[in-house]
Amino acid sequence: MDRLFLDANVLFSAAYNQGSTLRKIWTFKAVSLLSSSYAVNEARVNLSAFSPERVGDLEHLIKKLRIVETISLDVLPPEVAGLPEKDRPILMAALEARATHLLTADKKHFGPLFGRTVGGVLILPPGDYIRSRL
Repeated sequence: MDRLFLDANVLFSAAYNQGSTLRKIWTFKAVSLLSSSYAVNEARVNLSAFSPERVGDLEHLIKKLRIVETISLDVLPPEVAGLPEKDRPILMAALEARATHLLTADKKHFGPLFGRTVGGVLILPPGDYIRSRL
């Protein structure tokens, strides 16, 4: 079973656009959907500012996630030492949740890690994962 950790930008985009292919993630069999309170709060804040009428959709999607916490940011894998501070809690929560995949659309910061496995977590853009399941 795949354990998918969803970054804030995936949550935001899925809630913002009801017709988004990202919503397919919520329909896949044999997956466990994970995120962190950090990612959920970031998605809420951004969606509230950009499109407050979609916050209800976000809350509906969140109900289907298991929310995990980032306990420690002390031990960052060396291959991601250059990851910006604001993105570290996302990766660390995915690692601590023992996710199999971290799905993020953040090409600027996570792009160099796309297709790589860090601490057992494969980092992918969500579209790549979705295509692999179709």
